[in-house]
Amino acid sequence: MSDIAAEKQKSRKNFFYRMLCGVLLGISVIAPGISGSIMAVVMGIYDDLIEIISNPFKNFWKNVAYLLPMCIGAGLSMIALLQLLRLLFEHYTIPAYLLFISLIAGSIPTVAAEAKAGVVKPVYAIGTAAAFALALSVGLMAKFDVVLPVGTSAQQLSGRLYYPISGAIAGITSMMPGMSVSMVLMMLGVYEPLLGAAADFDVPTVAPFAICFVCGMILFSRVTKYVFRKWCGLGYLIVLGFMCGSLVSIFPGLPKTIPEAVLSLVAVASGSAVSYALRRLAKKINPPADA
Repeated sequence: MSDIAAEKQKSRKNFFYRMLCGVLLGISVIAPGISGSIMAVVMGIYDDLIEIISNPFKNFWKNVAYLLPMCIGAGLSMIALLQLLRLLFEHYTIPAYLLFISLIAGSIPTVAAEAKAGVVKPVYAIGTAAAFALALSVGLMAKFDVVLPVGTSAQQLSGRLYYPISGAIAGITSMMPGMSVSMVLMMLGVYEPLLGAAADFDVPTVAPFAICFVCGMILFSRVTKYVFRKWCGLGYLIVLGFMCGSLVSIFPGLPKTIPEAVLSLVAVASGSAVSYALRRLAKKINPPADA
């Protein structure tokens, strides 16, 4: 095989590999409890992504070529999952939430291990406690309609403004290893409305959210990169606090019927199994640096 043919084959392989990465990243955006940043670390593309996002106009066309297959894969997986998850949350609300709570809980050992790998100081407990309190407070406020009121026209306007704000917050946290975008949206009380809007292709609702998400991700990616490289232990402990606070705030309550209880047990077992499989995958997968 000539050098040119070998190079083309390698390029095609990298293209389809990055498309697969995009599929997994798209799933992580839609499915609560799966961290897109952890998936990026597992697939060996986290450093590349955070470098591109923090400097999007440096080597612009090269960045576009790198991201294009990921965007294709992410778009396909998100479209495929939207209707399924919408039906799940509409008809099996408690099992659906318990499924994703178990996914979030299953990621905690990974985040805790990453925190231990860095420098951990007793004073960092303050950051962990503050993150826990913030996630719990925001989640409970959203759950009891303190943050996101609905009903009158004025309240609906408030809700419309709240979606872009939620998008910016989700974008800021999206590059933090261990954070799940959907988990943050659940905590803010907008996951189900946005899921329905996306499934209905409600562009006026989804577009402002998406724009603010991208802006938040780009503007704060450098801060995220700096914090996790200089204070790795503190960064992961803060993420751990957010995750634990979110678990409490999004808990939907106990099942009310026997069939619902059975489905809930299956959901928890499934979420735990997927989390375990992802942890094993993270230890085994080590793709080439140029992948």
